[in-house]
Amino acid sequence: MPRVSYRSSDVDLMARMMRAEAEGEGKQGMLYVGNVIVNRLNANCLDFRNLRTVSHVIYQIQGNNYSFEAVQKGTLFYQKARTAERRLAKQNLDYWRQHPAKYALWYFNPYAPCPPTWYDQPFSGQFKSHCFYEPKPGTCDSVYMGR
Repeated sequence: MPRVSYRSSDVDLMARMMRAEAEGEGKQGMLYVGNVIVNRLNANCLDFRNLRTVSHVIYQIQGNNYSFEAVQKGTLFYQKARTAERRLAKQNLDYWRQHPAKYALWYFNPYAPCPPTWYDQPFSGQFKSHCFYEPKPGTCDSVYMGR
């Protein structure tokens, strides 16, 4: 059983986002980004309430900006999904999750050492240039219980 319900168009959209946000970090980096997308869809807490589809997650607006910078600024995001990234997106949607993004709801590239918290949420680990952050225990238990 997949971690979330999805359609073929969701796989394409997620594949495009994974590539746009982390192509330079290889397959593993793209899987971590995909994991954050699925975690946000499962979370239904904090800033991620009432997100019901992959599209809702990717096009979510927070503070007058899209949650994912690639929607606004990335040219890769607007290119057609490639087979390799579609396969990775499907892995995330079906079953894949690993540390440091296993429970992460946020990531960013600080171009410096990763801070110990991000908007008061604890650092869960780093992969190449991206720092990952998961919710504080007790603030979003659904992300820890999701498949």
